[in-house]
Amino acid sequence: MQARVAAVHASTVHGFSKFEEDHIVLVEGLGVEGDAHAGTTVKHRSRVARNPQQPNLRQVHLLHAELFDELMPRGFPVFPGEMGENITTRGLDLLSLPTGTRLRLGASAEVMLTGLRNPCKQIDRFQPGLMAAVLDRDAEGHTVRKAGVMAVVTTGGSVAAGDAITVVQPAEPYRPLEPV
Repeated sequence: MQARVAAVHASTVHGFSKFEEDHIVLVEGLGVEGDAHAGTTVKHRSRVARNPQQPNLRQVHLLHAELFDELMPRGFPVFPGEMGENITTRGLDLLSLPTGTRLRLGASAEVMLTGLRNPCKQIDRFQPGLMAAVLDRDAEGHTVRKAGVMAVVTTGGSVAAGDAITVVQPAEPYRPLEPV
């Protein structure tokens, strides 16, 4: 199955969920055009409070639709865009990709994965208990964060639902995604 963009979202305001769009425009080095989190320096409020000059490694949030498939039967009705992602994917194990992986989206856009989304307490305000549902433990007892991955835009372009996703792995040795 070819990995695809399932949906795209943006919001001009700092809120938890984002709004579905027909398409979004990725701007190299900035993020999603018109989105509250676009910029060269951090835009997430908690990170701005710590150091507003940090580089923005969270320009684009990608989340796999398979997470919704997992959450629904567990009593968490969550739909694309509601967890704040800009791009919802289908058919791609985002969490297993290494840092530096490039995803070509549609005809021209490309993002580079910088790390894992580290879910915060806002997720429980959206739906009580959801934070625990998007965290897990692996066989060694390490925390597994399932709330998506973060990326920076390396090549701008338009992205829409149905667009193909091509994975370009970085050179070895691979570095696993860490929270950013």
